[in-house]
Amino acid sequence: MSCILNIETSTDVCSVAISDSGQVIFNQEDHTGPNHAVKLGVFVDEALDFLDSHGLPLEAVAVSCGPGSYTGLRIGVSMAKGICYGRGVKLIAVPTLELMAVPVLLGEHPEQEDALIVPMLDARRMEVYAEVLDRSLKVVRPIQADIVDAETYKEYLDGHHVYFFGNGAAKCMETINHPHAHLVEGIEPLAKNMAPLAEKRFVEGKFEDVAYFVPFYLKDFVAKMPKKLI
Repeated sequence: MSCILNIETSTDVCSVAISDSGQVIFNQEDHTGPNHAVKLGVFVDEALDFLDSHGLPLEAVAVSCGPGSYTGLRIGVSMAKGICYGRGVKLIAVPTLELMAVPVLLGEHPEQEDALIVPMLDARRMEVYAEVLDRSLKVVRPIQADIVDAETYKEYLDGHHVYFFGNGAAKCMETINHPHAHLVEGIEPLAKNMAPLAEKRFVEGKFEDVAYFVPFYLKDFVAKMPKKLI
C-alpha cells in the first residue's frame, strides 16, 4: 500500500490531499482562486508537516496533468517535481478529465448500465476540452477541444444516455438539447478525488520520468500583448 501526496491545480480551485492506501487522511482546498501561486506552497507545507508529525513515509506525489489552465498546470507540476526530487519519491500523473469522473461514478450517476460520461473543462466561448468515457473509465473518444453544437455528441446520444459535467458543461446543455443528455452539477477536479486513481497507478507501477514529464496542455500557450494604457 502507499502514502501519496495529491496535487490539483488545473482550474481556479487549488487543492492538496494525502491518501494512505487509497483513503484520504488530509485535505485542503481553496475555491477563491486562481490563487495557486499563493496557496499551493502553504497547502503542501501543511501536508508535509502532517506526514512528518504522524511518522508517515511519503512514497509518491500524484499531480493532475491536464488538460486545463496552462499556468495552473505548470505551477502544480513544478511543485510536484520539486517534492519528488527533494524527497526521492515517485511521480504519478492523473488525467484531469478522468479525475473529474470519480465523484460522478461514486455518486448517484449514471443510472443506466450502458451510459456514457463526458467530463468538460471550459475553454472559452462554446469550446470545451472533453472526453467520452464509459462507466469503467474506458475511453470511447479521446480528449479533444470541441466547439459544441447540436451535432457534436449526437452519435453517442442517439444510442446512450450521456452525462455531462464540469465547468464547461452547463453552457453547452441548451445547445446539445437532446432527451438523453443529462447535466451533473457541482463537479470540479479536486485532489481528494485523486486517491483511487493515484493508488491504482502506484500499484501498477505507472510512474513518470521526473526530469522530462510535462503536463498535457492540449493547446499551445499563446502569450498576448497587454492592452495599451489610454
